[in-house]
Amino acid sequence: MPIPSPASEPDAEAMVNALLTASRLLVAVSARSLGAVEEALTLPQFRMLVVLDTRGAMNLSQLAAELSVQPSTAMRMIDRLVAVDMVARGASRTDRRTSVISLTGTGRHAVREVTDRRRSEIARIVEAMPVGQRRHLIDALQTFTEAGEEPSVTDGAPLHLGW
Repeated sequence: MPIPSPASEPDAEAMVNALLTASRLLVAVSARSLGAVEEALTLPQFRMLVVLDTRGAMNLSQLAAELSVQPSTAMRMIDRLVAVDMVARGASRTDRRTSVISLTGTGRHAVREVTDRRRSEIARIVEAMPVGQRRHLIDALQTFTEAGEEPSVTDGAPLHLGW
């Protein structure tokens, strides 16, 4: 198989710029979908809700580790989410000294609504693309996410880590 010449390969800077532009669009979609559901909910708080939705109830240390934040930061987020009935604290079944954080019905509803809005807006953008380019986009994005070791999202599943 012939080695592609540098002229036929996309310029690395052009690829990075295209991905940064696309990520800016996706962040805007995420922010709009989040703001439409709950104006007081921050993106890090939403991430916490998604982690609890996808991985189930867990203690503070586990949740902080999943979010890559300090336990004190996670505790402040939990306090705010408890106040708006999106998460609940309860005693562990195996160790009564340990609190377990779980998603409430309100929190689960928020995750579903934000995810549905995000999917809908992304679908609208994809539908505006030329049909012939859609397969190329899927292939390129799958390759990109595999290279970044990001788990794929299955149809209808919540977005992992809420991004």
